[in-house]
Amino acid sequence: MIKLYGGTFSRANIVKWYLEELQIPYEFVLIDLATGEHFQPDYLAIHPFAKVPTIVDETFHLWETGAILTYLAGKYDPTIATPEQLAIVNQWVIFANTTLSDGLFNPKMQAKETPLLLSKLDGIVTGKHYLIGNHLSAADVMLASFISYAFLMIPDFDISAYPNLTNYLQQMRDRPAFKSTMARPE
Repeated sequence: MIKLYGGTFSRANIVKWYLEELQIPYEFVLIDLATGEHFQPDYLAIHPFAKVPTIVDETFHLWETGAILTYLAGKYDPTIATPEQLAIVNQWVIFANTTLSDGLFNPKMQAKETPLLLSKLDGIVTGKHYLIGNHLSAADVMLASFISYAFLMIPDFDISAYPNLTNYLQQMRDRPAFKSTMARPE
C-alpha cells in the first residue's frame, strides 16, 4: 500500500485527489509541520529537504508533487498507454508547477502573465471535459489544483472572463474526489 506523507493543508492534497481518482488504496501519514515533525530523522530519511508531500510505494520513495503525479500516472493510470501520452501528462504537470504557478503567484509577473495564461487556457479547454483525451489525468489534477489555490491565495482572483476555463474548473471541482481531498472545510 502506498504511504502518502503530508500536512493538513498542503500539496499532499493534490496527490490524495489523484490517488482517489485512480482508486488506489493509500495510507495518509499526517506530518505535523507546526511542531517540526518534518525535521525528525525518520522523515528526513525519506525526504532530505524536509518538505511534503512524499510517497513510499513499497520500498520506492519519491517527493515533489509533480514527480509523484507523473509516477502515479505512469505506473497506475490505465488510460496512459504510451510514452508519448505520459510525456504529454508530464508536460502539463510541469506547466502548472512552473509557468502557471509563476504567472499566478509571482507578484512581479501577475499583471502581464495571468491574463495571458488564463486566456490561452480558456481556448485550450473549449469544448473539453479534460485536458488530454476522454479521461481525467494527472494533468487535470495539477492544473485544476493550482487554479483552485489561486482563489485561496490571491485577493479578488476571478476567472469569470474566461467562461470555458470556468466551466472546466467547475467540472473538476464537482468531482467527488476533489471535494473529499481539496475542498477546504467552511
